[in-house]
Amino acid sequence: MYQAVHHELVASAIVVKKGHEINPDFKIGCMCSFVPIYPFSCNPDDMMLQVELMHDRYFFADVHCRGHYSAYALKEWERKGYNIKMEPGDAEVLAEGTVDYLGFSYYMSDAVKSGVDTVNEDSILRSSASVKNPYVKASDWGWEIDPVGLRYSLNLLYERYERPLFIVENGFGAIDVKEADGSCNDSYRIDYLGSHIKEMKKAVELDGVDLMGYTPWGCIDCVSFTTGEMKKRYGFIYVDKDNEGNGTLARSKKKSFHWYKKVIASNGEEI
Repeated sequence: MYQAVHHELVASAIVVKKGHEINPDFKIGCMCSFVPIYPFSCNPDDMMLQVELMHDRYFFADVHCRGHYSAYALKEWERKGYNIKMEPGDAEVLAEGTVDYLGFSYYMSDAVKSGVDTVNEDSILRSSASVKNPYVKASDWGWEIDPVGLRYSLNLLYERYERPLFIVENGFGAIDVKEADGSCNDSYRIDYLGSHIKEMKKAVELDGVDLMGYTPWGCIDCVSFTTGEMKKRYGFIYVDKDNEGNGTLARSKKKSFHWYKKVIASNGEEI
């Protein structure tokens, strides 16, 4: 896998460099999924486990933003006997093709505990040491609802890379019920997005994070990538289609649609 990843990172750096050659004023970024990890306790073993597992969270952005592989990655490859073939000049390409800003998605946080070995369906987002965080609620799919985690993530990433950030995905997957009159009272989605936007503002106004923008996921219901379900809905617009493919595909505005319209019209002043 890491061999393929190396090719992808080199290709990305080539494109970034070429874009800057075409127009030095271009602002070119990357996008990474980010799920911050908390140690379950102040047990030193939990703390070090969190440090080790966060390496996976940082891996791609480290190369995109810093222009080289971090020491932890090189040590892991050495320890596991991975021989990643790098062509002459690859290191220079990575160094010269760093991004101008970092885009990332945020949906949830994770907590880990040493000595735990669990099987998680969300292996993309969680580790085998994940445990339930007793301090936050969770969605129907077990995803932690953690708006403070977004502020925490913004601080982590800005302090690490000192580049402008862009939240390009943030949303709440839920089982939405369409009423007979066509309405959908998704107040829980409004609560989720509103609380996250408030924490985002704190990161900017109190912590000094340079944030370019915020785009929620998503404007319209679609098949959820992580579970392959239609019933796990994220959109402001309801689409009449179920997991089995039944439905008319008719679209209707949810309560959150009208709420978010006011949010963007007021530039986040009315939440």
